[in-house]
Amino acid sequence: MTDRNADTSQASPLTPTTVDDAGHGVHLLREMLRIRRFEERCVELYSDTRIRGFLHLAIGEEACAVGLMNVLSPDDAVVATYREHGYALARGISMRSAMAELEGKLEGCSRGRGGSMHLFDAERRFYGGNAIVGGGLPLAVGLALADHLQGRHRVNACVFGDGAMAEGEFHESINLAALWHLPVLFCCENNLYAMGTALERAESETDLSLKAASYRVPSWEVDGMDVFAVEAAARQAAESVREGGGPHFLELRTYRFRAHSMYDSDRYRDKAEIEQWKGHDPIPAAVERLTTSGALAQGDLERLEAEIATEIDDAVAFADAGTLEAVADLERFVTSEPVDAMAVSP
Repeated sequence: MTDRNADTSQASPLTPTTVDDAGHGVHLLREMLRIRRFEERCVELYSDTRIRGFLHLAIGEEACAVGLMNVLSPDDAVVATYREHGYALARGISMRSAMAELEGKLEGCSRGRGGSMHLFDAERRFYGGNAIVGGGLPLAVGLALADHLQGRHRVNACVFGDGAMAEGEFHESINLAALWHLPVLFCCENNLYAMGTALERAESETDLSLKAASYRVPSWEVDGMDVFAVEAAARQAAESVREGGGPHFLELRTYRFRAHSMYDSDRYRDKAEIEQWKGHDPIPAAVERLTTSGALAQGDLERLEAEIATEIDDAVAFADAGTLEAVADLERFVTSEPVDAMAVSP
C-alpha cells in the first residue's frame, strides 16, 4: 500500500510471513481450491453444452474472493461482477445451488434464470452477479445509503474490474459515497485487461488506487495474488468502514490465467506474459507458505483435493438432476407479481 496524502493515506496492513492460525490458513487454501476446481469442472461442462450462455472464469484470481469474503460478517452486503463464481462460493452459496444455476435449473440460486453472470442470494446478502460493467457500483452505494440513514454499522462491499473505472458509474458512485460518508468498501480487481483492452490503452492514470484517492477516499493497492495480503488489507479496510470511517478503496492487483470468457480467443495477450503471471499462482504460493509454517502436513493437500472432488461431483449430479422451468412460467417475474392488499400491513 502507498500513502497518497494526508486525507487518504493509512498505515499499510502487514502481509504475514508466517501463519499464526494454522486452521484458518488451511481454510483459506481450501476455499481457493474449491473455487479453482469448481471452475475447471465448469470448463468441462461448458464444452459438453451442459452449461450454456456466457461463462467468465476467475482462474488465477481466487485470492481476491477468498481474502475479501473471509473478513465480512453475515450482516455485510456484497455486490459483485459477472466474474463472481468465487465470491458466491466463498460467501457461502452452496456449490449445489451455484452449479444448478449455471445449468439453468430451478434449483439454482436464481431459479436458473441468471446463469453464470447472475448468481444471487438475498439470505446471504449477496446481491449479484451483475452483467453490466460498473452496474453494481450504484447498487452498493444505494445499499450503503440505506444503512447510513438507518444508523446501521455494516459494510457494503462492491467488487468490480479495472474496466469499470473508466465508466461514469464509478465516478458518480465513489463521489457520492465520499460526499455522504457512506459505508462502502470499493474493491477493484485489476487484472490489467478490461475484456481485451490493456489497462494503459484505457486509463491515462494506470495507478488506480491513486485515481480513487483523488476523491479523498483512503485507497490502497494490494497484492491480489496473495490471499494473506488480501485478507489483511480487507480486514483493516472493513473495520474502518464499519467503525464509521466512510468509504475505502482497495486495488487488488491480480491476473486471470484464462481468456476473458469462453468465447474469447485471447489474442490480445502475449503468451509469455501469461506464463510469467502463472509463476505467482496464489494456490501454490499458499501451499508453500502453509507447508513452511507447519500448518499443512504431509497428506493434507491430497485430503483437501479428495474432499473437494467429492463436493463437486455431488454438485454436478444435483444440477444434472435438476428441473427446467416450465414454458408456461417463462413470463413470470418479468413484472412484479400482484400483492394481496389485505396481506400488507398498514
